[in-house]
Amino acid sequence: MTLKYTKDHEWLRQEADATLVTVGITVHAQDALGDVVFVDLPEVGKSFAQGEVAGVVESVKAAADVFMPVSGEIVEVNEALRADPSLANSAPMDAGWFFKVRLADAAQLAALLDQTAYDAFAAES
Repeated sequence: MTLKYTKDHEWLRQEADATLVTVGITVHAQDALGDVVFVDLPEVGKSFAQGEVAGVVESVKAAADVFMPVSGEIVEVNEALRADPSLANSAPMDAGWFFKVRLADAAQLAALLDQTAYDAFAAES
């Protein structure tokens, strides 16, 4: 499974079905936000273009938009995260995922950051 990152501090993991990706916020993002208290997740079935706001995450410090890292249709949202937003802090790369997307254009994945490039970017921001 391929793991990619955006400069907006979202991660996405390409699943066994290569047309499906899981999206969440990075460890760096949740560290910057502090304790997450609310998430606004997108509607299943809704399509977004790459870069559009697909959700919001609110913490005790701030609110931040969650941007769509690739164009596609929302096929599932993490109801456990909606019920317990602190999962974005305790397990941002696992149980704290936000939504799953059916890719509209798999070529968009190539332009995203790999682990090394993201780590370098996050260290500077």
